[in-house]
Amino acid sequence: MKKVRIGVIGIGNMGSVHAAYLSKGAVPGAEITAVCDIKPERLKWARENLGDDVRTFDNADALMDSGIADGIMIAVPHYSHPPIAIKAFEKGLHVLTEKPAGVYTKQVREMNEAAARSGKVFGIMYNQRTNPLYQKLRELIQSGELGELRRTNWIITDWFRTQAYYNSGGWRATWAGEGGGVLLNQDPHQLDLWQWTCGMPKRVRAFCGFGKYHDIEVEDDVTAYVEYENGATGVFVTTTGEAPGTNRFEIVGDRGKVVIEDGKLNFWRLRQSSSQYIWEAKDGFSQPECWKCDIPIHGKETAHIGITSNWVDSILNGTPLLAPGYEGINGLQISNAMHLSAWTDNWVDIPVDEDLFYNMLQEKIKNSRFKKVVDEKVLDLDGSY
Repeated sequence: MKKVRIGVIGIGNMGSVHAAYLSKGAVPGAEITAVCDIKPERLKWARENLGDDVRTFDNADALMDSGIADGIMIAVPHYSHPPIAIKAFEKGLHVLTEKPAGVYTKQVREMNEAAARSGKVFGIMYNQRTNPLYQKLRELIQSGELGELRRTNWIITDWFRTQAYYNSGGWRATWAGEGGGVLLNQDPHQLDLWQWTCGMPKRVRAFCGFGKYHDIEVEDDVTAYVEYENGATGVFVTTTGEAPGTNRFEIVGDRGKVVIEDGKLNFWRLRQSSSQYIWEAKDGFSQPECWKCDIPIHGKETAHIGITSNWVDSILNGTPLLAPGYEGINGLQISNAMHLSAWTDNWVDIPVDEDLFYNMLQEKIKNSRFKKVVDEKVLDLDGSY
């Protein structure tokens, strides 16, 4: 295979971005051959902007059966990511899906199993993994430079949204349409980076405000406390109702502290571990010597094009994936646990009880204000649109 022929399923906001840079040749070794959307106006846009060589389809199955694509990029509503991916794997196609991996882990686990059976290259659009700041943080933690983790804290509240934003689409911020609020719409990248750098927590206690600041049925304010296997703790705070917002990620280890804020990484390094100093120091108020270190950050964030290029390289050359699709379940485990904790008003272990979460989600969907109607019939959100 000299070039990977790519079909983009869903050419709304993100899908059209992917289709545009592919059509301009921004990804070496890739060519866009097809797009799919259920909206005629989006197909009209494709014909006008992507060139005559790109075929248009009004359903995903037809594109995948056409024989003109080796892999697909999925950029449709959240619920439809896994079912479309599963169909693609069964048809022998490679898959790169937009985030989140899905809405509930039971569904995503089935997708992962289908990917494993297929042997095809499976990636997820966690484009912020290309950011050198988070790559350096991960390196500092995994190398032991920070010592054993003690505490993590991410305040990510710069997602301010007005009621007009939520009113712009009937599916927005509904259990039936999106499957969640700020955790599933705005925060998948942060939840992924949190676990990618610091590891998975073992249990969660979360407090969610459902429609706290807006007329919506899902969460727009979250404060969650987590515990890790080694006894470390973490806090995750997020909202779409706070201005001015903050984006501050702080990680404390036995040998120092890292803070990522305002596009910068600051590292305070202890010459002696804090746990050792606690027991050996003779002065009750002294502290271990601390250096503020200037950490060189190399490279630049390549974002969506970087993840797509890496996926294509993996198909052509076996290059390891920066964002394997299998890992999409990790951040979703955390958000599912936060929802379940708030719904049950209790602690939730990770991995979550998938059946309990699924059943409680179905009750939310049943009472959701959003109903997707096609030809005057309610259509199940299973990707068969």
